[in-house]
Amino acid sequence: MTADALSPAPAEGAVRFLGTEAAYWRLRIKGSALIVLTLGLYRFWFATDVRRFLWSSTEIGGESLEYSGLATELLGGFLLAIAILMPLYTGIAGAALALDDAEVEIVAISFVLLVLLGQFALYRARRYRLTRTVFRGLRFDQHGPAWRYALFAFVWWTAVVLTLGLAYPWAQASLQRFKMRHTSYGDLVGSFAGTGWSLFLRGWPIWLLVVGPVLLAFFVLGAMVDWDTLDGLIDGGADDPLVLLAGSVDFRLAFFIAVAALGASVIAAVLLYPLFQALMLRWWISGLRFGTLSVSSRLRVSQVYRVYLRFILYIVPFVIAMLALGGACAAAGAALVASYRDSILAELFASILMLGFYVLFALGASTIYQVVISFAMWRLGAQSAEIAGADALDSVRATGVPSSALGEGLVDALGVGGI
Repeated sequence: MTADALSPAPAEGAVRFLGTEAAYWRLRIKGSALIVLTLGLYRFWFATDVRRFLWSSTEIGGESLEYSGLATELLGGFLLAIAILMPLYTGIAGAALALDDAEVEIVAISFVLLVLLGQFALYRARRYRLTRTVFRGLRFDQHGPAWRYALFAFVWWTAVVLTLGLAYPWAQASLQRFKMRHTSYGDLVGSFAGTGWSLFLRGWPIWLLVVGPVLLAFFVLGAMVDWDTLDGLIDGGADDPLVLLAGSVDFRLAFFIAVAALGASVIAAVLLYPLFQALMLRWWISGLRFGTLSVSSRLRVSQVYRVYLRFILYIVPFVIAMLALGGACAAAGAALVASYRDSILAELFASILMLGFYVLFALGASTIYQVVISFAMWRLGAQSAEIAGADALDSVRATGVPSSALGEGLVDALGVGGI
């Protein structure tokens, strides 16, 4: 009997991830090296190779996903995005130079435009990836106007900022519902069952521990202010903010409270981020629906914490080694410049040496993160997922057509993209 005959057949709807970390390490290291050698041009082929690996390694009911996108499509989308963004950036710079008295307004308008464009790009990029994702010979699809999503997302993210994050669960639920009701697999229409309340009830302790210290410090510092003294200083003509604060507050105590609160908030955010990631991924997976097909997740928080602890074990020795190498590069560059004080070539070589160190550090850290965290989270998400009602996939008919890669090009140009 063969090995295939001895191994049990995957259960209907079972999700498995078959890719190995060693193979992904090789793919990432090779891609990073080729990006350096081609001065960044290879990244379109690199992104395509990464997606093909992840898609083909994800198996549902014994059949793998397929990524049919091409690197040349990503390159074309990027060039088109540059052709759109260059006039926009030129117009913003020209307006800033021509209207000196409206700098604040120009900055605000530019920020809003770029945020809207970023959200537009993310939605279009998701559409591109879905229309290049094939399962059982049928492709996924996404429709709906990207600009409507961009406006919708802008309103929600504004609410998140104004509420110091309290609106985040409802923003995520609303945006996921928008995306999923415009998503389909063939003629099987998607939906999202996750709610803002369910995410809020799981995540409010995290918000309280991260934001709570800052809010508490704000109210404590407000209570410490001697408002009568402050009013007297203002009436006396004092207009320096530091003078006003120094005259109405114990400045040392206020500084200590502010630093302690900020430190507690940062520590809580670092320690609880893996918990937040686990809650978000499990909530998102469990909310996915396609017709009568539903998905649930068995992801455990401890699994995500192990991923991040493993990342620390990789990144700390890497940073130490790179700091030592950086010190050696700096010393070599300084010695070279000192030996040839009037040599422009020596200064250029020293600059290239430091630039090479920066590129090596950035690509190395990125590779470790992508393999140890991003790859691991993809694998955990796939392996923890369970599908019910998979028989709905048997009667799906083909619909939809491939979309352009403009969104992919925009997220690449704007630096807001992902896998």
